[in-house]
Amino acid sequence: MLKLDQIHKTYMTPQGPLRVLENVSLTLAPGQSLALMGESGSGKSTLLHLAAGLDLPDQGHIALAGQNLASLAEPARAKLRREQLGLVFQQFHLVPSLSVIDNLRLQARLAKREDADWSAHLIERLGLEGLEKRYPEQLSGGQQQRLAIGRALALRPALLLADEPTGNLDETTADEVLELLLSLVHETQCALLIVTHSLQVAAPLDRCLRLRHGRLLDAAL
Repeated sequence: MLKLDQIHKTYMTPQGPLRVLENVSLTLAPGQSLALMGESGSGKSTLLHLAAGLDLPDQGHIALAGQNLASLAEPARAKLRREQLGLVFQQFHLVPSLSVIDNLRLQARLAKREDADWSAHLIERLGLEGLEKRYPEQLSGGQQQRLAIGRALALRPALLLADEPTGNLDETTADEVLELLLSLVHETQCALLIVTHSLQVAAPLDRCLRLRHGRLLDAAL
């Protein structure tokens, strides 16, 4: 579902070129989950942006759902993201002017893949029944993140990318949200890549890799 092959990425800074990723390769199959760990500045967010096609590598190849991202113009990459990717962030990025149900349906509608029965099922699984007409500001932090997860999964993506998805939540709420996330990912059988600094978040996933100085290392938990 996702394949990175010998990826290199360098950014220019006032101090000169900064190598962020060096010879990074990984493969993620449908239904597999992977935690990506590393210190701040290790390249985790850069790798996530590359996997989403938001940026392109200097060297190497990235394939998403069998398509070489470098061979696609930006409009085609945007279409692929819209139809194949779910994104969940530490900041919820909900649309404040939309209700709970409209936030949930947003990406699926944009991708023309809305499924009313699946949306209703998600609302129930997310614990948001009875709150469909509320707005994000009327929800708790945990409810907002559950809604963000539901929005990402409403189109049944091939790949879900999550950047510190429990980072803004207290420990109890974070545990509940992570359990729900993994359960829904298992239900949809999408591939999952989580960027996290938390061993507790990484532990239930199938694999864990650590980025150090731009290189990938196996991480034993």
